[in-house]
Amino acid sequence: MVENISQPIFRFAPSPNGQLHLGHAYSALLNFDLARRAGGQLLLRIEDIDTTRCTPLLEEQMLDDLHWLGIEWEGAPRRQSEHFAEYQKALDQLAEQNLLYPAFMSRGEIKRYIADNSDANKPWPKDPDGAPLYPDIDRGRDKQHRLQLIASGKPYALRLDMKAALKTVGNALEFEELGGGPHGETGKVACDPLLWGDVILGRNELPTSYHLSVVLDDALQNITHIVRGRDLFFATFVHRLLQELLGLRAPIYHHHDLILSDDGRKLSKSADDTSLRTLRRSGRTPDDIRHMVGLACDE
Repeated sequence: MVENISQPIFRFAPSPNGQLHLGHAYSALLNFDLARRAGGQLLLRIEDIDTTRCTPLLEEQMLDDLHWLGIEWEGAPRRQSEHFAEYQKALDQLAEQNLLYPAFMSRGEIKRYIADNSDANKPWPKDPDGAPLYPDIDRGRDKQHRLQLIASGKPYALRLDMKAALKTVGNALEFEELGGGPHGETGKVACDPLLWGDVILGRNELPTSYHLSVVLDDALQNITHIVRGRDLFFATFVHRLLQELLGLRAPIYHHHDLILSDDGRKLSKSADDTSLRTLRRSGRTPDDIRHMVGLACDE
C-alpha cells in the first residue's frame, strides 16, 4: 500500500444484486463531482461477495447505467469476488491476535435465546441498525467444544471479540468527517465500536463480510476520501477499529444525505423502488437525474 499519496482518490462501490436507483445515482455522481473538483481520481469497485445474488447481467446493466450518467473512472473495476485470498489473510491476522471466535447460533436460535433471557424492564441491546447484539454464549466456549461443533458440520460465523479488540487497540478512536452524521456530527468524531457488539467478519463458507472487505479494499486501493450515505455513518466506528487492528491508514469520510421516497423511506432495491433503467425508458435524461437528486448539471 502506498503511504504518501498526493492525489485524492475517491471510490464508488455498488453491489450488482439489483437495479441502481436514484440513491445510487446521487452517491455515484457526488463522488464523481468531488473527485473532479479536487483534481483527484474516481475508482469503481464491484462489491460482489454475495456471489448468489450478484450476477454478471446485473453488473453489466449497472455499468451501462453509470456510463449513461456520464460517470468515468480510472482503470478496471476491482471485484471483491476475485480477492477472497486477501480477505482470508486479514482474518488469519486477527485470529493470530486471538480476536476472532466461531459463533454457531442461527437467527432463530438468537431470537429464542433473547426471548428466554430478556428482562421486561431492560430491553435486549441493539446495534445502530436495530439488530439485537449477539449473546455471549459462544465467546466463552472452550477450544475443544468449538472444534467438536465445527467437526459436526454446524455452520458458524467468525465474530470479532469487540472488548478484546478495543483492549488491543488501547487508544480512543476517531475519524475526520466532512459531511454529517445523523445528529449533525462533523469534524473530529469519536468512535464507539461497542455499540455494534461482536460483529461478523467472516463465515465458514465465506472468508469475509462487508465490514472486513470494505476496509481492506479501501486500503489496498489507496482511497483517501470515502463519500457514502449517512446510513453507513455508525459503521465507520467498526471500520476505524479494523483499520487500527490491521495497521491501515484512516481515510477522510464524507457521509451524505439519503434520497428518500415520497413516504420518507430510504430507497431500496429489495422494495423495487424506481430504477435508473426504468427512468431511462420513460425518457429521463442524465441531466434530469441530476436535477432529481439535487445536483447541478454538468457544464
